[in-house]
Amino acid sequence: MQKNIFRMFAALLLGISSHALHAAPASRIEARYDVIGYGMKLIEVSETYTRTQDHYQIESISKAVGLLARFKAETIRASSRGLVSAQGLRPLSYTNKRELDTERNTSATFNWDNSTILHKDYQGERSAALPAGTQDRLSAMYQFQFMSLQDQGEVKFTITNGRDLDHYSYRITPEKMVSVPLGTFKTRYLAIPPQEDGSTFEIWLATELGGFPCKIVITDADGNKATQVLTALTVVP
Repeated sequence: MQKNIFRMFAALLLGISSHALHAAPASRIEARYDVIGYGMKLIEVSETYTRTQDHYQIESISKAVGLLARFKAETIRASSRGLVSAQGLRPLSYTNKRELDTERNTSATFNWDNSTILHKDYQGERSAALPAGTQDRLSAMYQFQFMSLQDQGEVKFTITNGRDLDHYSYRITPEKMVSVPLGTFKTRYLAIPPQEDGSTFEIWLATELGGFPCKIVITDADGNKATQVLTALTVVP
């Protein structure tokens, strides 16, 4: 159980927890989330999105609580900084820092002029080609605010976690109702098809909140689930 808890904890704290309500016009967004696994709360997440003219900044703090904190009271601070355009967020830098496991700290620097990205971790620095539209783990979910999913059956993302690039393809399904601590919302459901090892990744976008992700579920190869739900949201125009 301990091994699986930490595996799911790490996946959730790498940044899939950052979202915004109407990210384009908002000047400040404060959000809070709970992460539930094995029938108990494992993580509390608080984050702030700020926008100044055509620049944005996202700060996210994730803390282990309850049983998970007894095993390891880890705190992870992630940040994303970049530009805002009509097409969405364009990251310039991303960092992911752990208070305890500092050797797992990562960062990424985006060079859009040269179409390259520089990853940095305990192994050193590595440069790679930068695909158009690439996001980091914090900025990725904000992109739904700039996308029209009404007539699409699939949406694709290239995302960096600070170490390397991952490619995601989400299938889009019709609307359904979902209840989270903040309330019950009509949502659009997105999911990555089950992988070879049986793992899946699911997102519920609250259409009543401008496409804001209000629930995320990760299922690992052993069938264990970690569920992230929205508990509080404040938006400043």
